[in-house]
Amino acid sequence: MRKEIEKIIKNVEKVFRGDRKNIELALLALLADGHLLIEDIPGVGKTLLASALARSIDCQFKRVQFTSDLLPSDILGTLVFSSKTGEFRFRKGPVFTNILLADEINRGSPKTQSALLEAMNDRKVSIEGRTFPLPQPFLVIATQNPVELHGTFPLPESQLDRFILSMSVGYPGRAEEKRMLYEQKENDPLEELKPVISRDDILRLQEEVRKVRFSEEIADYVISITDSTRTHPLLRMGASPRATLMLARASMARAYMKGRDYVVPDDVKEVARPVLSHRIFLKRAQDRREAEQVIEDVLQKVYPPG
Repeated sequence: MRKEIEKIIKNVEKVFRGDRKNIELALLALLADGHLLIEDIPGVGKTLLASALARSIDCQFKRVQFTSDLLPSDILGTLVFSSKTGEFRFRKGPVFTNILLADEINRGSPKTQSALLEAMNDRKVSIEGRTFPLPQPFLVIATQNPVELHGTFPLPESQLDRFILSMSVGYPGRAEEKRMLYEQKENDPLEELKPVISRDDILRLQEEVRKVRFSEEIADYVISITDSTRTHPLLRMGASPRATLMLARASMARAYMKGRDYVVPDDVKEVARPVLSHRIFLKRAQDRREAEQVIEDVLQKVYPPG
């Protein structure tokens, strides 16, 4: 593991008592210049993980609590008329930040959810014919509870496809949960967390990830995986071409985190489930575990190069 990566992970581990792999996946989404969807029941640390990662980097961090009455302008911003100048000026919304936590995103209306599409895909916001670029780096970490359906609006396929990774946090181990009890008995350790890396360092790491070598054999392997999902008998919709790009990008980020400047088949295998599970759709009711089992089945049938 590279020194800068290990430093961030250890800092997040000071407050997040879950599986280390969850921290690595969240950081991988940032290094791959993508966005992250965390799906799990309330109280397992989804928001804590996002907040701890943001606090470990010396950059801007904002949180938006999604509700049914939240408007697109509450996220993007709005034009405000100034009586002094007689002109409209743009008042920026919380999306103008480096890391945006979209908490319980499926409680927002479809119109509000879609307001994030342009920002997530193009790193810009268009208001009344004017375009405003977003700060770099820009990472959206969205959380949602997949169990509770009352008062929620499921994310459409087009929105899900914008997230490079999806993951669940799961329950902590018994020892970690006991340690958490004592650590949070008197104060919140998150408030004491300090940045260990700068915004410019993250931009440099992202640029180095883009330079990781991706051989033709690995490219064929990635395409074979996503293509196999499109003909799988249990699926009504397989992975899109964007999924192929995201799988490649996540594999490069994983290789970089492991200290290599080239991708190996194990990098692809390791990230295939979190990259593809939210992009494929079963013929019957969708279930994350079943979707991951389909990806595992595909990985067993598609032989890696070499």
